[in-house]
This record gives sequence, C-alpha cells and structure tokens, in this order.
Amino acid sequence: MMLEKKQNSGTRRILVIDQDEHSLGVLLEPLKWEGYDAKSETSLKSALRVARAWQPHIVIIDTLIHEESLKALEIFKQKLPHASILLISDDSSTESIIAALDSGADDYIIKPFVPLELLARIRTQLRIRDLSQQLVFVNERLKELVDTDDLTGLFNMRSLYQKLEFEIERGKRFQRGICVIMMDMDCFKSVNDGHDHLFGSFVISQIGKIVKRSTRNIDIPARYGGDEFLMVLTEVNYDGAYLFCERLRKTIEKTTFKSGADTIKLTASIGFAITKPGESVSAREIVRQADNALYHAKRTGRNRVCFFDQIEKEKVKKKVS
Repeated sequence: MMLEKKQNSGTRRILVIDQDEHSLGVLLEPLKWEGYDAKSETSLKSALRVARAWQPHIVIIDTLIHEESLKALEIFKQKLPHASILLISDDSSTESIIAALDSGADDYIIKPFVPLELLARIRTQLRIRDLSQQLVFVNERLKELVDTDDLTGLFNMRSLYQKLEFEIERGKRFQRGICVIMMDMDCFKSVNDGHDHLFGSFVISQIGKIVKRSTRNIDIPARYGGDEFLMVLTEVNYDGAYLFCERLRKTIEKTTFKSGADTIKLTASIGFAITKPGESVSAREIVRQADNALYHAKRTGRNRVCFFDQIEKEKVKKKVS
C-alpha cells in the first residue's frame, strides 16, 4: 500500500511560496520525502508565472508576505480554480484564521507545524480534489445519458431543440444556412409484424449507426421518436444538403438488416428544409417545414428526398394555373 501511495504521489504537483530560503527547505523536505513533485518560489510574481505553466494541484503560501498573502490567495484562486490553496502562518489568532478561510483558503496551518500533520492535511486536500473531479465526471456522464437516446446513442429530443436554436442564431450571425432533415423508415410496421420487437429495436439501432457515420462532428444527429430521425447540418447549402440526403437514402436502401435468423431490407423517406442567411425562424418552425417535406415524400411514393422550398413553389404554380 505504501508503494502504491508513493507512486500516486509522484503525479501530484505542489508549489510552495516562501520568501525565506530556510523555511522553504523545511516545507520541501517532507514533500519530497513523500514523493510529491514539488517546486518552490520566493516571490509571488515568479510563483504565478510558474503556476500558470505548471498547473499545480496544491499551492502552499507562507504568510510572511503579510499584507500580500490574502491578495495572493485571491489571485491564485482566480488563476487556478481547481487547485487547493493552503496558507501557513505563525499567526494563530482566530481573526487571522477566519479572514484566510473566508477569503478562500482551503486550509490554514499554524507554525511551527508537525511534518506528518502537514502531509495528512495535503492528503486530505488531494482526496477532496479527487472526489470533486469524480463528481464532475459523473455529472457530465449523467448529462450525456439525459441528452442521449439509449437505443441509438444519438441525441434525443430533450436536448435537440436547444442545440438547434443555438445553431440557428449562429447561422444568422454569420449569414449561413442551417439544414434540418427529417427521415422516416418506410413501412416499418412490417418489421414488428413479421419479426419480434427485439429485431425492430436492432434495426433502429443499426439505422442510428448509419446516421452517426453519415454525419460530421459539427452536425447534430438525433432520434426523433419511433423510427423517425432528425439531423441538423451546419454550414451547408442546398446542393450539399441534397447530396447528403440522397447518399443516406441509398445507403439505407442497400443495407440488409440481419440479426440471427431475422433479416429485412428497408427504404427511407427524407424531407429537408434550409434556413435562409439572416432569416429569423424558430427551431420548431424549421422542423415543421422539414416534416412537411417528409410527409410529401411519403405521400408521393416513398423512398425519395423532398425539399420544402420546392414543394412550396409547386403549390404556388398550381394555384396560378
């Protein structure tokens, strides 16, 4: 266990700041004995420069730099928000301890200190730091789970509209179009009617993989619900959007979905709409337009791609004639 602790200690960076060379030696000795990666500086200015580049896990500041110690504490907390700041002082007054802790110090150590106690306090701060990092990781993972569809790994509708609104605003600012694509599998009911529901789930998951592979990192692929999918393409014009839709449609048409004894081939209908540069349109409105284009593709034969603007132009022509 001691060997494991020493190995872990070597990855922990500790910066010690003290104007007095002898005091620095007293502080550094137990740190190096414990195996920490420790550095020392005698001025706040040089220490801050080192800290920015080195990113220590713990900063120990001796308050011999009296009037500057709390100011230094504030600066280090601002520049190194994830580091623990420990103040060491020969001032044991309650007022000084309260002032330091209220100013953001993570611990206050009174001199003369016992080296083993100093090491124990450092281990405590490192444990707190590790737990905080684990909590951040868990929270990020929970957010991913909330925003992600379990079956396909794509975004779900809970998070989609917020992301789409952001992209529309960004597109408006930079005078770029945003494309929304709605895709629905043709006659998907036949999958569940002719096979069990596990196979239906398998097919949906495979379609999700096709969608994921087809989109870029800057795009937003989502499962809209059931066998419907929605994709947001950024920085794209009509030609690029249409080619994407056709390529996706053909990929699905050529795919044989097979799991055990179950096998099936399917097609998909796709509708898309594109915002005009500088146009003010809500996320729900552009999704509605793409959905209307999808409905037109379904109604006019399935396994095809339809563009919302073209449908609107055809309606106008019919009214004129």
